[in-house]
Amino acid sequence: MTGDEAYNIHASGGSLAGADLKGANLKGEILIGGANLAGANLEGANLEGTWLNNAWLVGANLDGANLKGARLGGANLEGANLVSANLEAAILGGTGLDGVNLKGADLRDANLTDANLQYANLEGAILKGACLKSALLDSTNLRGATMPDGSIHE
Repeated sequence: MTGDEAYNIHASGGSLAGADLKGANLKGEILIGGANLAGANLEGANLEGTWLNNAWLVGANLDGANLKGARLGGANLEGANLVSANLEAAILGGTGLDGVNLKGADLRDANLTDANLQYANLEGAILKGACLKSALLDSTNLRGATMPDGSIHE
């Protein structure tokens, strides 16, 4: 699944565990709520505006993926790789991000209310304008991250 076309996938509750979707263009109205994408390779995939509420993305590779405006509320991304991913304005409320690698990720204006970011790597991430209300940040690496107020975390 590559190219300029957008795909309309309705996989609610379905399993794509371990799928190799590297570089896929899945932009648009994609409904994968509750789907199992554990361990899937979505490196560089275009998932802009997708609906991934309650999806299971444990250990998935989303390195460099475009998730701008994606809806991931209640999803589980524990241990996933999101290095340099674009999560600008993404909805991540209540999302499990425990141990996630978000090094250099763009989280500008993202909603991380009640998200679990314990042991996550947010080194160099951009959090400007992000909502971290009630987010769990215990043992989170924020070195060099741009914080919601624009300051750089030391």
